[in-house]
Amino acid sequence: MDYDFAVIGGGSAGYAGARTAVGMGLKTVVVDGAKEVGGLCILRGCMPSKTFLESARRFRMFGHAAEFGLSAGDVRYDQAAIQARKCRLVGEFADYRKSQLEDGRFDFVRGHAEFVEPTRLRVHSLDGGTHDIQAKTFLIATGSEISVPPVPGLAEAGCLTSDEMLNLTELPKSLIVLGAGPVGLEMATYCNAFGSKVTVIQRGKRILTGTDLDVAEELERAIRGAGISLYTGTGLLQLERDGGKIKIVFEHGDEVCTLEADVVMNALGRKPSLRGFETLGLEVRHGRISVDTAQRTSLPHVYAAGDVCGGLEVVHIAIQQAEIAAWNAALQLGKANGTEKSMDYRLRLFGVFTEPQLAVVGASEAELEKMGIPFHAATYPFNDHGKSLVMGETAGIVKLIAERNTGEILGGAVVGPEATELIHEVVVAMHYRATVADFASIPHYHPTLSEIWTYPAEELAEACGS
Repeated sequence: MDYDFAVIGGGSAGYAGARTAVGMGLKTVVVDGAKEVGGLCILRGCMPSKTFLESARRFRMFGHAAEFGLSAGDVRYDQAAIQARKCRLVGEFADYRKSQLEDGRFDFVRGHAEFVEPTRLRVHSLDGGTHDIQAKTFLIATGSEISVPPVPGLAEAGCLTSDEMLNLTELPKSLIVLGAGPVGLEMATYCNAFGSKVTVIQRGKRILTGTDLDVAEELERAIRGAGISLYTGTGLLQLERDGGKIKIVFEHGDEVCTLEADVVMNALGRKPSLRGFETLGLEVRHGRISVDTAQRTSLPHVYAAGDVCGGLEVVHIAIQQAEIAAWNAALQLGKANGTEKSMDYRLRLFGVFTEPQLAVVGASEAELEKMGIPFHAATYPFNDHGKSLVMGETAGIVKLIAERNTGEILGGAVVGPEATELIHEVVVAMHYRATVADFASIPHYHPTLSEIWTYPAEELAEACGS
């Protein structure tokens, strides 16, 4: 079984790489050994979690009905029904992805793959058989798995992972979330909306490490204001099951604290799935496969994309990485005309579907300071914005960062209503390398949420002299 391009992993990155390779004329195979086809985003990540969060968003609206002169009556929720809706939608998404993988454009093999030679895979089929696949180039897109750090009792206490939290048919009365990254904060938001007593314990001094301090603090205030307890700057010491509850001992400042809850969620991160590649001797840094900007590993014929190599663990970047890898593989095999493509993280974008939402694009102030790039930054609050006041959603800010001399927009952030939608206005502007003066001159309908961008844009245009 000889191929030009062999993809290991049939998730979003793997499918994108295979689709692109076939379009370039490469004989392609995808090998996937997961029990269910679809990948992390569809099965256990983006789609199920956002389905949950949409139910929570609508439920919260009933709680504010009186503010708008409405009476919602006795509003209740049914977690089993929410779960059923999630399963139906995820099933539809997964079936669609399965049909794409099986539509005949490339071969699709179900099994676990391991390298036995640099150009040969041994596939252990799900039905028990084995066979080998030979290929000229490869794409590793095996994603990631839950990480269990070496904290005493963490593995034994019965903590739930994000996978298991997304399968709950009954919500806990009390929940402790370990970790204040996007996954942990989103699940904390969900359970809090339906009345769970939620506590988040974060090792770092603030939530969402990597975002600007003022942006992170704005979301922290909103989270605490919603009734979620938040401990930052902590050190986990021990977990143990005590009857029907889990007890956590941790350091916070100069104190040793003890908390307990019905359920504890391990949201301490994920690690790349590297099993099956040990014999290749690929260079690995910080637990991830090292790649260059062309997505090439330390072996020139092997590429990697998605969570397994990092960059930023979000779907649209994984897809872009895989498409670039496939193009470069085709170029390497003489099946493409042109030059090598490479990743550009200038428009690095991510969002968190908390309440309120958070979204950022581009560089942070800390990154620009490290690179020695002069800049100005400006923010504007939603509590002084007409449409936000009308909507009754006034928590949060928008932020723009511009190059000091040229006024080019280098970054943006939103904490507030529809943040994950609003951020795309800045993404488009940055894509075309717009200045803050360009941005400020764009018409915005009144009253809309999006017109809030004009305020920091006008302030920066004046500061940059443009």
